[in-house]
Amino acid sequence: MASSLPERTRRIKASAQVHDRYTSAAVGSWLRNDVGSKLRRLMELGWGERLLLAEAAGALVLASVAIRMLPFRRVVRAAGSGSPAEATAADAGAADIRRVKWAVEASARYLPLKLVCFQKGLAVHKLLQRRGVATSLHYGVAQDPDQGLAAHVWVTHRGQPIIGGEEASRFTCLATFPAAAPS
Repeated sequence: MASSLPERTRRIKASAQVHDRYTSAAVGSWLRNDVGSKLRRLMELGWGERLLLAEAAGALVLASVAIRMLPFRRVVRAAGSGSPAEATAADAGAADIRRVKWAVEASARYLPLKLVCFQKGLAVHKLLQRRGVATSLHYGVAQDPDQGLAAHVWVTHRGQPIIGGEEASRFTCLATFPAAAPS
């Protein structure tokens, strides 16, 4: 038995609506929105900035894996390796610090991992150390009325905070890596 004309018309319109979801116009609208704007911003960056973002993302992933898989003392030993005296000689300064901080924070926003101060601090510390910038990674604790004992990591360069410094005043520093040389 043949369908009525209104029934066939309704099915054709429904089919067209489903098809429209997958047309280039629909895909274009999706790309113009959230994902598209992020990709566009990435493509507007120079190759040096893209490589730095990739390096920061890799450092964040490695820091996250190290924190989850290795004993704390091994993570601390890795953070403390590389002497500040060697790094200070090749200190490139404020431009490297700004670029590395930007790359770590930008990468952390888009990685599908829970990244907190510890991972970000390790990543910034190691990336700057690799560039010859002497930094110190600080590990502190504070008594939190809601959560009990809270921990925080922040990174400094010549006593000035680079990352995590906004909250550092609440915490008592338990350790600094690399350890300060005894006077």
